[in-house]
Amino acid sequence: MQAVIQFPAISPEIFSIDIGDFTFALRWYAMAYIVGIIIGWRMAVALVKRPALWDGTPPMTKDQVDDFMTWVILGIILGGRLGFVLFYQPGYYLQNPLEIPMIWQGGMSFHGGFIGVMLAIFGFAWRVGSPAGSVADMLVTCTPPGLLLGRIANFINAELWGLPTSVPWGVVFPGAAAQNCPMVEGACARHPSQLYEAGLEGLVLGALLLWLALARGWLKTPWAITGTFIAGYGIARFFVEFFRQADPQYITAANPMGYVVALGDWGLKMGQLLSTPMILAGLILLIWARRRA
Repeated sequence: MQAVIQFPAISPEIFSIDIGDFTFALRWYAMAYIVGIIIGWRMAVALVKRPALWDGTPPMTKDQVDDFMTWVILGIILGGRLGFVLFYQPGYYLQNPLEIPMIWQGGMSFHGGFIGVMLAIFGFAWRVGSPAGSVADMLVTCTPPGLLLGRIANFINAELWGLPTSVPWGVVFPGAAAQNCPMVEGACARHPSQLYEAGLEGLVLGALLLWLALARGWLKTPWAITGTFIAGYGIARFFVEFFRQADPQYITAANPMGYVVALGDWGLKMGQLLSTPMILAGLILLIWARRRA
């Protein structure tokens, strides 16, 4: 008999309050964003309080970091939502444009959020006269805790699960969609791909960036840590996509793996297609920054 792990009985909601006909619910996914941003903010403040880490002076003061976080939050929300709309379900939202602002229904894209945050970096750096490369390095060093918490929240929500598997740590996710596994008899166990991403994007990449910033002095080389983050995230996401179920809108009877680019019996999923330019851009940026230094 196959060894499987039953999905833990964790509600996506931390608590809910009924106010008349309106129900306010605090969800783990929202809490992950809130706590991740707070941790990143405090890490950024700690970094700018250590001038020895930088080539000269830190790119911001503590007060500027506080102001910058507003720009970052807007970049995450607006970029993440618009990225999801454009990259994953443009047809649906073209027919239902009023649902685009309804982020409480779910649907955020990391790649879109990344673009939004990069625009915030360049805009704020220009506004306060700080070097954009150092601002970017500061921010990406503080980003992995938010990625870690966000992926754990995906797991709690029982969403973005992986492909069917027979490995001992396969998880039986609830819901008809998760249990729709052709050729599988009984309970369908799947890769907990959310936790794979949490480990790679949050723990491994986060530890690497902190080591480079604190032990290797890479904050003195603008854009080097940013290039490492971009390439590192792209590699991690590209790898995990081999175990992650494709988005349902890409899955058909003729394309059960949900490839958006088919190469014979192999192909690329949307996450891999979006991550490929990140890997290339990150490596180019890293090499350029180190040679320039």
